[in-house]
Order: sequence, then structure tokens, then C-alpha cells
Amino acid sequence: MPAIGRRGFLLLSSTALAALAAEDLIMPREIRAAGLAQSSRLSFEDRFGIDRATMRKLMDVALSKGGEFADLFFEYRVAYGLSFEDGIVRDATRGTTVGVGIRVVSGDQTGYAYSDDLAYERLRKAAETAAAIAREEAKVKAVDVNPVEARDLYAAHRSSLTAPIAEKVRIVERADKAARAHDSRIIKVQIGFSDEVRFIQIATSDGLITSDAQPMAALRISTIAQEKDRRETGYFSGGGRVGLEFFERPDAPEYIARTAARQAIVQLGAVEAPAGEMPVVLGPAYSGILLHEAIGHGLEADFNRQKTSNFSDRIGERVASDQCTIVDDGTIEHSRGSIDVDDEANLPKMNVLIDKGILRSYMHDRISARHFKTAPSGNGRRQSYEHYPLPRMTNTYMLAGPHDPEEIIKSVKDGIYAVAFSGGQVNISNGDYVFSVTEAYRIENGKVTTPLKGVTLIGNGPDSLSKVTMVGSDMKLSDSLWTCGKSGQSVPVSVGIPTVLVSQITVGGTQVKG
Repeated sequence: MPAIGRRGFLLLSSTALAALAAEDLIMPREIRAAGLAQSSRLSFEDRFGIDRATMRKLMDVALSKGGEFADLFFEYRVAYGLSFEDGIVRDATRGTTVGVGIRVVSGDQTGYAYSDDLAYERLRKAAETAAAIAREEAKVKAVDVNPVEARDLYAAHRSSLTAPIAEKVRIVERADKAARAHDSRIIKVQIGFSDEVRFIQIATSDGLITSDAQPMAALRISTIAQEKDRRETGYFSGGGRVGLEFFERPDAPEYIARTAARQAIVQLGAVEAPAGEMPVVLGPAYSGILLHEAIGHGLEADFNRQKTSNFSDRIGERVASDQCTIVDDGTIEHSRGSIDVDDEANLPKMNVLIDKGILRSYMHDRISARHFKTAPSGNGRRQSYEHYPLPRMTNTYMLAGPHDPEEIIKSVKDGIYAVAFSGGQVNISNGDYVFSVTEAYRIENGKVTTPLKGVTLIGNGPDSLSKVTMVGSDMKLSDSLWTCGKSGQSVPVSVGIPTVLVSQITVGGTQVKG
């Protein structure tokens, strides 16, 4: 078995799988020896010798040049992956990372340094580097740390770390079989299965210490359908902060697979989309990505602190239709964007951002909360120990409204029904957006009819929110695997929305609406 150090990556061909001892592939020896399940909190003191006295010394070094605040972010991540194509496992991967990030804040300046070596001298050097940005005369001393009791939002699940690789292979085989069985026109299926656990420990100079073990599992499926000379693709995914039991449920991998296959088959019969301004009905769950991009980023407090958001200085103002209440909630059990504790040792909560059209709050990390003289909202997140925290979304969604979804469809004489999205772009400063729709249909005389291809939605976030006229009673969180990028960092998130009617959005297509 090849040795893996602090930062390791192992690539295995399908022919090599049988030769591996299952326990070595599924879990590094140090994790097995500690008897850690997925919901356990890894002891950085037992594993790496990082005790409270060491953390206190490091924070004193970090604050030695005048910083106002310092924190230590320790991370140990174990990740696995399978790639499955043409009925066989193409490769299997295992990776481990470990390191610490040390942050010092002084006024508007942030010093940040990290190390992938947890030897004390390397940690002390990182603390000195982070401290070098501080130039305040008055020096703050770290106080003794006290535990923060975090929630346990992803407990009571079966650890993927302890599962034999054969069980994961059976999951992807079930998905492959279901996708191919959906329709004979499915000619290719590609599947990726990944699972990981991220163990973190955070200590702050103002006296907080906490830890978490954050699981993540994902099944991603892409399909190609062919009819005569026409080929179309479909994609779907599922997972969250879950264990293998999520995929072992009856019909779970099959549902993900059939959805990916169905999208490809639907596109075989799709016609060119109309172009022009028209009513758009946003389908439940996956249309929430429009909220995330067009609205959510503009409500992250750092953009508002810097006055680069179109929501800056607008707390208490109407920014949307009174039909719209939008929240960010990091406390939903097993959801992809949920966290027991954020990456600054603050507890997440449900934050009401827009209440019946009125802007009520932003999403804060410690720095923005201090600027706005409020409490952190549990939205300080970072990609890894190599990155400093920023205000980031968790699970962002619109609350349900009073209307039956069928009533909403029937109210539209001529419009578009948008079901699934591949993503989009937004200008934070003014809210202008462009989104690509991967599954859409024409609405004619109150009925969903022909599937469409080449649909884009073009508009302005606040303007579109002001044109929301009906909100359905069917709010759903998307179970697809969204990842949010910002300032070079990516974090897992979830989105959600009920069926929503926007009275007018510009639809980009190839047919002029006449």
C-alpha cells in the first residue's frame, strides 16, 4: 500500500482495486486507531499534540504586534472518490489534508498565514507572519478558551469512512443500470461518487473553542441521449451532509439516475426557445439558484460594508414584492449548506434577509458584524485552512406562499416554465444577471407544453423580485450539489424556492416572440 503523508492523493485503476485491503482504502490508519465515526469530533490534542496551552501561546504570538483579534483554524480532511463509466470503475481516489490557518485582525487589515505542518515551530512562524500586518500601539492579550457547544445537524447516519469500497461500487452500479433502463436512446452514462469528512477545530483570542466533523457525500450522473444524428446531454446530482444510508434507500440512486436520463431524453424533443419579455414561472427547488446568485451575494455583508452591492445602505427599505420572504438558514439537518458551527466558531441560525419585501439584514462574519455593530450571523465560511473566512451563504431560500402551483401555471396565457438551471452570472453592484436554463417548457393557455432548448433568463435581481406576483405553497430545497464560488474560494451550499410567477423577465432565445 503506498504511503500517504500529510497531503496525499492516490489514484487507482479498476484492475488495482481487487488487490487493495479494503480498510486501507476506506480509512487512514490513524483515523481507524482513534475509533472515529463520521459524527465524532477529532481530538487535535491527541492526534497532533495541539493542546489549549499551545493554542494560547500561538494566539499571544499572533497578537504580539498589536492585533485586536486572532483565531486558529485547524483542519484534517479525509476524502474519497469513484469514477464509473461504461459499466466499470475507471479510478478510485483517496486524499488527506491537514493544516492550520492563523488570522490576525487589526482595524480594517487582516493578516493571514497557514501551514500544512503542525510542528510547533512552523505554527509559531505562521503566527508571526500573520501578526506582521498589525501596527497598533495597544496590545490585546488572548484570554483562556472556553468550549462552544455546537449543534449536531448531521448525526445518526452511517459513516462512509467505515464502509467497504464494494458498497460504494454497488451504489454506482444501481445508478448506471437505472439510467440505461430509462430509455434505449441513452447511449452513455458517467457517474462520480465522492465522500469526505472534514474535521475542524477553531480557537479564538476572545475565548471560544469548538470543533466539528462535517461529512459530505455526493452522487453525480451525466448522460448522453441520441436519436438519429441528434445528441443531447442530461445531468443530475444528489447528496448532502449524509452517510451511505442516503443512497441505500430504495430508489435513491435510481431517482438521481433517471432524472439525469430524463433530462437528456426531453432535450431530444426540445425546440428553439422564443425571445423577448414574457411571464416566467420558476419551478420549485432548483430555481433557487437564481435567488442565490441574483440576490444572495448582494446580501453578503462584506459587499455592503465596501458599498459595492446594490443593497448597500438599504436596510428597512422595500427591495422586493410583498410576496417575497427570503432567508438563509444554516441549521437544516443534513442539508449540503448546513454547519454545526461556522468557520469562526459562531453558531449558525435562520437569518431573515428580506421579510415581505423589506430588507431586514445582511449575512455577517466577525469583521462585517463589528463594522455594522451587530452580532455575527454564523455566515463566516472558508474553503479550507488555506483561506481566511468571508461572509458566505449556507442554505438560501424563499418561504412558501399561499398559491397552489397549478393555479400559478393556469394563470399564464403565454410564457416560460423554468425547471432546472446550469448556473449564471451576476453583477453584484447592480444586480444584473444572466442564467442558463437546462430544462424549460412553453406555457400556452395555462398548460405546460413543448420542451425548449437554448433558454437564458436576463434581468435584474431587485427588479425581478419586484415583479413576483404569485408564490406557491410547495417550497423545496434542491437536493442537487451546488458549490458557491467567491474570491477564489468554493464552499458547499443549498438553494430552494417554491413555484414562483415573475410577471416579466427577458428570455433569450432564437425565435422572436410574435
